[in-house]
Amino acid sequence: MKTILNEQQLAITIQRLSNQLLENHLELKNTILIGIQPRGIYFSERVIRELSKQISLGNISYGKLDITFYRDDVRQGLHTINRTDILFSIENKNVILIDDVLYTGRTIRAALDALLDFGRPSKVELCVLIDRRFSRQLPIQPDYVGKAIDSIISQKVKVFWKEKDGKDEVTLIE
Repeated sequence: MKTILNEQQLAITIQRLSNQLLENHLELKNTILIGIQPRGIYFSERVIRELSKQISLGNISYGKLDITFYRDDVRQGLHTINRTDILFSIENKNVILIDDVLYTGRTIRAALDALLDFGRPSKVELCVLIDRRFSRQLPIQPDYVGKAIDSIISQKVKVFWKEKDGKDEVTLIE
């Protein structure tokens, strides 16, 4: 097991990504941030917390998206259903999808399909904590990247969050 980001590096990375979001979406006007369930919400909530240090929380439109029934790569067995919490229209808005790890691209494709149930955004961008660059099965690339890594298919990236796992850390498991 190799540490990719320790607790301090993770905090700095989240701060940097939040600043980049504000640079490109001044005051987050006409912009909606959406965390992808289940593990992307831990990352997205950290981003929201960081953004709220710089702008009023009332200016931040934030939702959570469950993609369970939109996936094309998980079809067997019972699935844990998470709650979708999008209480506003995304019609003609800038949407920033937020997830912890971009791997094959299938999660993001499912999220794009699920988003259409809430309207047609004018633009969709992707913010990820970890980009596993050479593992893509679909032509999906992030707009905001915490850290890009090169890994082989037998390796796993595990993101630990204090809220769920008791520590903040990103590791590569052989």
